[in-house]
Amino acid sequence: MGRISETIKSLIIANVIFFAGTYFVGEVVFRLFSLYYFESPNFYVWQPLTHMFMHGGLMHILFNMYALWAFGSPVEYHLGSKRFLFFYFTAGLGAAFIHTGFNYYQVHTISEQILQAGWSSDDIHRILTTGEYDTNLLKSVTRDQLNTLFSSYNVPAVGASGAVYGVLVAFGVLYPNAELMLIFLPVPVKAKYFIPGLILIDIFFGISGTSTGVAHWAHIGGALIGYLMIRNWQRNQFERNRWN
Repeated sequence: MGRISETIKSLIIANVIFFAGTYFVGEVVFRLFSLYYFESPNFYVWQPLTHMFMHGGLMHILFNMYALWAFGSPVEYHLGSKRFLFFYFTAGLGAAFIHTGFNYYQVHTISEQILQAGWSSDDIHRILTTGEYDTNLLKSVTRDQLNTLFSSYNVPAVGASGAVYGVLVAFGVLYPNAELMLIFLPVPVKAKYFIPGLILIDIFFGISGTSTGVAHWAHIGGALIGYLMIRNWQRNQFERNRWN
């Protein structure tokens, strides 16, 4: 943590501009740039990129931008500006694709269960587009499954969290013994303990589905892609140094 770089400052400004746009322009901006399920009529090809600049509320953007500055600054110092930008956007895109892949699994698994119970594709289409269904359908699937089917198809993902999780993991790999002073923790915690713990929480909620309103698989995706990239770069650097 230190003086903000031009790279991180530009990312924060871009996020603030998009956030302001959702208030001054309204629903049009949100619908155009948030990440919708790829089979939805609201999906556009630029959304895996632009959703990183959209946020659902003031606390959402404040936490993400604070984490970007706090953890991104030392990571950028280590990687350099150009490589950091590549890392940031690749982690964010990876988060989008893994989140979308999980939604695809949910939509098609539940849809197949409905079809096997003797219902038609028109019944599924009605659920996806309106959220309405024949109550007899509850003999074959649960209400929670139907809600999941509707939300996976219609509720967009927003936020820089996937990219930020990639940055968090990179920080943990590069500075594992850095002690983090956090508002909600009474004592300092080393990065090598705190960051894996944070990811394990996301994995738990992602698998159990007990926490709604958070794109846990996007967090996991960003963390996974970030880990693979930073480890690969470290290994390549080690190989170059060994043979020099």
